This record gives sequence, C-alpha cells and structure tokens, in this order.
Amino acid sequence: MSTQAVTPRRLSALIFPVCLAGLGVLIAAGYVFATTAHSARELISLVALTAAATLAERFPVPINAESGGGVISLTFVFAVAAIVLFGWAAGALLLLTATSIIQLSEHRPPVRIAFNVAVLALVALAAGALISPIDGDSVGALFARVGVAATADYWVNMILITGAIALSGGQRYLPLIRAHVRATIVPFAFMASASLMLVVLWERSPVLSIALVGPLLAISLYQRTTHRALRAMRLALTDPLTGLGNHRHFHERLQRELLNAEEQGTPVTLCFVDIDDFKKINDRFGHPSGDRVLSQVGGRLRQGGEAFRLGGDEFAVLLADHDEGMALAAANSIVERIAGADFNHIGTITVSAGLATFPVQGHGRDELIKLADSALYWAKEHGKNRVRLYRPEVVELAELKRLAAGPDKAARYRAAASLAKAVDARDTYTGRHNERVGELAARVATRLGLDPEQVELTRLAGSLHDLGKLAIPEEILQKPGTLTDSERLVLERHPQIGFRMLDSLGVDPVADLVLHHHERWDGAGYPDGLSGNQIPLGARIIFVTDAYDAITSDRLYRAKRSSEAALAELERCAGTQFDPGIVAAFAEELESSTEAAATAVPALAS
Repeated sequence: MSTQAVTPRRLSALIFPVCLAGLGVLIAAGYVFATTAHSARELISLVALTAAATLAERFPVPINAESGGGVISLTFVFAVAAIVLFGWAAGALLLLTATSIIQLSEHRPPVRIAFNVAVLALVALAAGALISPIDGDSVGALFARVGVAATADYWVNMILITGAIALSGGQRYLPLIRAHVRATIVPFAFMASASLMLVVLWERSPVLSIALVGPLLAISLYQRTTHRALRAMRLALTDPLTGLGNHRHFHERLQRELLNAEEQGTPVTLCFVDIDDFKKINDRFGHPSGDRVLSQVGGRLRQGGEAFRLGGDEFAVLLADHDEGMALAAANSIVERIAGADFNHIGTITVSAGLATFPVQGHGRDELIKLADSALYWAKEHGKNRVRLYRPEVVELAELKRLAAGPDKAARYRAAASLAKAVDARDTYTGRHNERVGELAARVATRLGLDPEQVELTRLAGSLHDLGKLAIPEEILQKPGTLTDSERLVLERHPQIGFRMLDSLGVDPVADLVLHHHERWDGAGYPDGLSGNQIPLGARIIFVTDAYDAITSDRLYRAKRSSEAALAELERCAGTQFDPGIVAAFAEELESSTEAAATAVPALAS
C-alpha cells in the first residue's frame, strides 16, 4: 500500500474527531453564552475585542523570516484576554468569528477552516477549564489565570495543528513539534505578556485598553513589512527549484566560513557534488523529470551540511569544523544516501564528490574552489559514484582538461610537463626521477639526430612516462618488498592508464610513447608485446634512460648503484631487453658528458 493512500486516511482519523468535538464545544459555547446574563458594557467590550482579533487575524506576524518560516496571529492576545475576562464560551465565539471571517474571505478549503475553528474551540474550552479553579482578585491570581490560559491555548493548538501537518506531509511528529516549539515559544511568551497587559488595562478602563490595540497592530504591520524585505533578500540568495542557496549565496557563505575558520584556527571543508550522467536523465525522461531529480537531490544534500546549488546539476556542501577525515565520512554518506534512494520512475542515480580542506590545501576562497573542483573532476574521470579528496596532481589534470579544449598546443604540452612533479611526489625514487629521465631521453634523441620537435616530444614523454602511476594504489608503489603477481599486474597497467590520460588531452605523440615505454626489443615486454623497430623510437629511448636512472637512484628496497654498474647492466641486456643502438648512443652520451666535465675542471682552475 502506497504512502499516498495511507496518509489521507491517517489525516482523516485526526480531522473528523477534532471537528466533531469542536462542533460540540461551539454548540455548548453558544448555549452557555446565550443563557448567561451580560451587561451592555460587557457586550460592547466583547464586540470590540472580536473586531480587534479579526483585524489581527487579517495581518498575521511572520516568524523565521530568514528560513522562510510561517506566521502567528495576534488573535492569541485577544482570545486569552476574552477567556480570562468573560469566560471560555465568549473566547470560543470570539475565535470562531475572527477565524471564520478571515479564512472564508481568503477562500481556504472548507475542511481546513473547519479543522482550524474546531481546534480553537477546544483551545478555549481547555483554557477555561484550567483557570476555573483559580479564584480571587489578587495580582497573583490574575497572573496565574493569564499564564494558565495562555499555556493551554499554546499547547493544545501546537499539539493538534502539528499533528495535522505531520500526517499530511508524512513527517515525523516529535522532531516536527520540537522545531515548531523552538520557532514559536518566544513570540508566544511575548504575546502572553501582552495579554496580561490587555487584561489589566481592560479591568481599569476598556477605553484605556484601546491604546494597547494600536501598538500591537502597528508591530504586526511593521513585522510584515520587514518580513517581505527579508524574504526578498532571501529569494535573491536562493535557488527557486531546490530551495538551496544559490551561486551568489555560496560565495558569500564560503568567504564568511573561511574568515571564521582563520580566526578560530578550525578547519572547513568544501565539498562539490555533481550528478553523474545527468544529461542522459534529461534526454531520456525529459526536463521536468530532471528538475524533480535536482529538487530531490537538493533535499538530501541538506542532511549532509549547508548546501547550495551552483547551477545545472552542480551542488556544493560546506562542512564547517570538518577536517579531511570527518569530511570524507560526511561526503561518502551523501554519495551512499543518494545512490540508495529511489527516484520514482527514473530509478536510481549516482553522484560524484570532490573535497578540499582549509587550511590543509587551499588558503583562499578561489583556491579552495579550484582544488575541490579538480578533485571532483578526478572522481568523475575515475568511475563516478565516488568521493575524491584533493591531491596535488589533481589540479594539473583539471588544468590539462581545460587546455585540451583550447587551440594552444604549446600550452597543453607545458601543462602536461608540470605533471612530472606530481608523479615524482608519489613514486619510490629519490629526487626528480621523471624529470631526469626526460632530460636524458632528450640528450639521446639529440645524439641520434632527431629534429628539435621530436627531441622535445621525447623529453616530455620521458617526464610523463610514469603518469599512469597516479592511479596505482600507494600501498603498491610504496611496498618495500617484492610485489605479488596480482600487485605486479596492477603496476604493469600504468602505461595504458597514462596513455588514456594523455590521449584524451590532445597530446597524441606523447601518449603513444608513454604507452610503449615498457616494450622489450625481443617482444617480451608489455602492454602489446611489440618487438624491434615496431616499438616507437622515442619509447625505446625512454626505456633505456628509465632503466639507467632507476639503477642509479635510491629505492625503498635497495640502494643506488654506480653509473658504471648501470651502464654495464644496460649493455648486458642490449639485444634482448633494450635496443642495442639506443644503448650504444646512450653510452656515447654518457662518455661525452664525462669528458666534457673533466676538461671543464682545469679551465675553471686556470
């Protein structure tokens, strides 16, 4: 049985008994009032209070303007005063008249009007019954009667109205009533004080009490004007589809949170969230369905932190006082919550998320946004439906992606070259291994007579030959012992991964060299088992220079060896693992550079 079918029956189970009880109370109130003697002064006073209550009902006071909350009516003030001054029956008839006139004029649904009137009748009966034992004309007795009447009015109204709202909206009752109490308890306490003032003034002089009606209504009108201004400001900062903060509001709040974090020395994490394959949802189900998905995702993001819709299917969540660990847990919860939700006829959807934390990474608003956006890009590019914490290399990849769409080929190559630093930061070599391999490869290419453009391409490919290792788990890269067979298979995937990264960025020649830099001269290499001259020349050069630098560098599992030992190993494997011609050219380059260094020493000394 669906929720849509259950909720109306549950709501009816509350509405009908309350309406029947309210009708009985109103009939009893009419009888009691009609059979009780009233002076002309009392009748005029009651008419005046009813007129004031009706006017107050016409201009309710907004509350929670900042969050778009509801309204409360100053009718409460006059109802409590009427119950204390003239009895519960007079109060019930006052509420019936004021509420019915205004709600009928506003063309509200008949069932809603009947329920509201019935609740107010029960309110008057409860208040009258509770104050009836309190006798005396002392100040204490007067305080007690007003306080008890106001309390009964507030809680009976709160319990019944909140019950109807919870049932009609399918919400949990206790959290909802707690929220309503927090929002209204202070305004109702002030109105109870106003009721006490009205009763005191009325007992001294009904004419004098009119002086209080004016200020109360003036406050109501002023509050309404202020509410409209604040609401207009809120709408300017709110996305109309999801109700979340918009792009402008996001930037203002992020700046404020960063200032607070800097002053207090606390972290703040920015989480960017993007719906995976949202275009396919619009194309398949239509834009109205896409809008409903956006609205539902926005609602779920509210549970994770202060959320904003930046535009399209992009959202942001501010996680104040969240370090990287806490933010990662919160973001994973968001991703899992959305992946586990059912979006009606669309089924399930997924989102990706990117995180950056102040002050660990970004130190300013724009920088933090750039880092979180780059982390989100990485999550989207590596499978989606996941969370990615910022890492230094992520920024470079995002920049490459941006440059790939532009016409500046040289800029793409410059940006690609900067990735070598990120690769070096994760690998097991000491120093700048990738940069050294690129430099050695360029020198060998030059010695082999390649044209300048091919030399630079070889240099760039050498510096990026291990780019694919960015996607290899660190526990494999940093393992001090021998790799297992499965771990080695994972590691040997890095040429293909690097190729895919570079190929999508429009640097095809470099991508090809990176793909084949582990092919062996005898065909026993990977990934394609190419042999001899089938292997691109630049890849053969990089294979030799990479092996040389690996042997002459300190590793986690062994110390470096001498240049002579490394060269001897290359020559031993020439013709099987390495291209013999490349090894010979490399040996000549090393000898040439050694001789140049030796002849430079006397020249410097002379």
